[in-house]
Amino acid sequence: MTPTRSRLRASAASLVGLTATLALMTGCSAIDGLTGSSDDSSSTPSASPSATETPYDSQFTRDGTFQSHIQRAGDMDFVYTLYPTKSTPRTNEWYPKGKKYFSFTFQAYDLSQEIRDPFSTKRRVYLDHITVTSETIRSGGGAPEHPFELDVVAKDHTFDPEPVSTKYGMLITSPKGAFELRNNAIKPTADDTTGIDLHFTAIVWVQKRAGGTEYEKMTIKQKVPIAIFSSDKPTEAQSIPVDAN
Repeated sequence: MTPTRSRLRASAASLVGLTATLALMTGCSAIDGLTGSSDDSSSTPSASPSATETPYDSQFTRDGTFQSHIQRAGDMDFVYTLYPTKSTPRTNEWYPKGKKYFSFTFQAYDLSQEIRDPFSTKRRVYLDHITVTSETIRSGGGAPEHPFELDVVAKDHTFDPEPVSTKYGMLITSPKGAFELRNNAIKPTADDTTGIDLHFTAIVWVQKRAGGTEYEKMTIKQKVPIAIFSSDKPTEAQSIPVDAN
């Protein structure tokens, strides 16, 4: 037997002896640590709703937020952003019973200019009117319900009590303006509700060129699906400060 083989066998015997000693002293966890295996099921992360488990396909439910980018009038980007409020923040716990609360913003970006360019180089966009309708999706095939409705003059209902306004409506060009509504309540629905579609329609006036006096009227629409999970208990809404979102 060569010296090299003798040393290898001696090393292997030492490792076996060390493993046995550790097993006697600390139990199976020591061996698991050496081998990289574990039978401790408690270390496995708890399951969370996935695309296949969600009853209705929804970016809002899956990601906890929704944002769309709608390009019109050349490089004008219209952005709808929705997110659940702190009152009902866990979208996988939105059930048919109980109210569910969300906030949303609507804003325009003139991408023909750089984001940090002077505001005077950007085209103005004014939001005149905004409406939101809704309809439910039901597993039982019943008639859809309409748990959320909105139909307002934008400048009179946005979170800012004194928005920059003209005869065309309120300014929503970033970064000087944005339409925002907080803590909107979706009403309870039938027990077989699996989803809700929100339909947004904004009437805007877009400046044809920066500093110009001509404006073009446009309608910007967006559909936002929301998943509703089956449960006998209602959605639990927390009391939050009046200035919370």
